[in-house]
Amino acid sequence: MLTALPWSFYYGESDWQAILLSAGITALAGAVMMRSTRITHELRAREGFAIVTFAWVLFSLFGSLPFMLSGAIPNFTNAFFETMSGFTTTGASILADIEAVPHGVLFWRSMTHWIGGMGIIVLSLAVLPLLGVGGMQLYKAEVAGPTADKLTPRVTQTAKILWGVYAALTALQTVLLLFGGMSLFDALCTSFGTVASGGFSPRNASIAYYDSSYIDWVVILFMVAAGTNFALHYRFVTGNFRSYTKDREFHFFIGSLVAASLLVLAGAWNVYDDKLVAIRDSIFVVTSLHTSTGFGLANYELWSNGAQFVLLVIMIIGGSAGSTSGGLKVVRVYLVFKYIASEFTRVLHPQAVVPARIHGVAVPRDIMTNVLGYFAVYLIAIGFGSFLVTSTGADWVTSFSAVVSCLGGVGPGMAAVGPFDNYSGLADLAKWVLVACMLLGRLEFFTLLILFSPAYWRR
Repeated sequence: MLTALPWSFYYGESDWQAILLSAGITALAGAVMMRSTRITHELRAREGFAIVTFAWVLFSLFGSLPFMLSGAIPNFTNAFFETMSGFTTTGASILADIEAVPHGVLFWRSMTHWIGGMGIIVLSLAVLPLLGVGGMQLYKAEVAGPTADKLTPRVTQTAKILWGVYAALTALQTVLLLFGGMSLFDALCTSFGTVASGGFSPRNASIAYYDSSYIDWVVILFMVAAGTNFALHYRFVTGNFRSYTKDREFHFFIGSLVAASLLVLAGAWNVYDDKLVAIRDSIFVVTSLHTSTGFGLANYELWSNGAQFVLLVIMIIGGSAGSTSGGLKVVRVYLVFKYIASEFTRVLHPQAVVPARIHGVAVPRDIMTNVLGYFAVYLIAIGFGSFLVTSTGADWVTSFSAVVSCLGGVGPGMAAVGPFDNYSGLADLAKWVLVACMLLGRLEFFTLLILFSPAYWRR
């Protein structure tokens, strides 16, 4: 939180008082909790679930203080929504005029993305696999691929390695954006939003503000990097230069990006006089939504209904397991396709034993069941969440796209929450439903839902 102070002083704004007071309150509360808590035994899985869940809630609670105390977002519901959106790297905003917010608070807003992204990387690659849940459980010993324990046997050491890769990507993008003419403030905020797959921008028009093809392509490149399994990045920088070419999920991810870009381009083609701009905008928007980053460059609501349908589909799919992206995760979708193909073969050849395979290894039945169950829960959540938001008075397009966006950690949706709109017009109840969607999607459902199971807490 204190990292935002220099920007308040640099721009001569008074929000430094709110930031300093917020940091003091947070530090005091943290000290009290530390002194009143004594861990007398090794943490068990059930406690791990609780800690992971409540950490996000507490971070968002205290993280909302700078917004409220500075007056930038005086309403608690809106402030908590903005902060939860930041820490879960969703990027959905209630701010109508971002550029009117003091720079210190704006920097903190982007910093919530960066902190949240670091937490997500360690959560998905180091913590959840140890608890037996999350997308990366698909990469256990039975299935060839990167796993947390194959990176290093200790969670703390794994975290340091992954954070090093994360910080290096952030620094590299910041430098490249500076070369493109961005100020240091804008470059840092944009890099935080990109590498964390968040999407918060310090500008009302998002990336479109800069009107630079160079900046657009730099952001596209790093959105793809953020949507890729960070274990692959680690393997690459440590000398395994074939880490990307050997990974099935990465192949499927890139193939999906290319296919979706072509389909969307077909639906956007007639809107543009300059066809090169049409190509760039289509690739940018597809990459932004597929990786659940959510930066804005073009108003995709002007494109065909078919193009918008494709965009909704990729928002649901999301990025790779072990990345900062949200959504179902590419590896789950890939496995479902493999499962459908194997079942189709079984129908044609009833005596054949054709299990779904990844990297040439049969996927265990319990993992396949988990994947199918996750699909079902995800789709049910979209339907139920959409019903709840619609019941507050929002139209069904706004409701459906907002729930899809918040569950997938994307940010923008369609209709009233389109790429250059915001969530401020929704009812407070709708915002709380979407806050729950952000948390559910980021913690991959089971981590949060299992806390409400009495059987899980029974000794």
